[in-house]
Amino acid sequence: MNRERKTPERRSRKARRTRDTLAQAAFELVLDKGLRDVTVEEIAERADVDRRTFSRYFTSKEAAVLDSVRGDGDRINDALRARPAGEPPLTAYRRAVLDWLVDPEAEAWHRRPRIFELLVLAEREPTLYAAFHHIRVDAQEDSVAIVAARLGVDPRQDIRPAVTVAAGAGALLAAQAAWVRGGCPDELPRLVEQAFGALSGELVQEPAGPASHSTTEGNGTP
Repeated sequence: MNRERKTPERRSRKARRTRDTLAQAAFELVLDKGLRDVTVEEIAERADVDRRTFSRYFTSKEAAVLDSVRGDGDRINDALRARPAGEPPLTAYRRAVLDWLVDPEAEAWHRRPRIFELLVLAEREPTLYAAFHHIRVDAQEDSVAIVAARLGVDPRQDIRPAVTVAAGAGALLAAQAAWVRGGCPDELPRLVEQAFGALSGELVQEPAGPASHSTTEGNGTP
């Protein structure tokens, strides 16, 4: 009986190792050679499996190369579930992202080797960008369900969970875009703080120069 239980577990571990090996092969090849110069067959060969095995785990080379970041949405959502129930939903989402950034077990993007390179490449390659967008959408759907559960509402009837997640995920996306375009791999935490600060109005500044006195214009004040 114990042997019967262990067999599926061994199969599961073997499948996980095969998937991870394929993903790592895709990751290294694409970053070293460029997306367009790498084929699925080459990835399979690097992983020492055949083309059919690749197709069992991934639908495309884009999906394989992005597998290393797919779990980050799950990590953020796990942190969101763990936030205190009394926190406002957007505050909870923000703090979940910040928890992910500092969690040594999660290894957020700025601390994981070559993830910065991958996301820079995703900005340049339309098919890679589209695949990354699909991963984000999947994660956001789970986030909406989590926020809805926190509020005790049905997300099909109450728009607040979707609006909360759209705002929070939008801030994270803006920080990510600024990060990869700025060329400074260590800047992600600061940019995330800045993006969420802007979302909550913490970065509102007075207009510079004469425009700051415009409230007296046109109202008859001498």
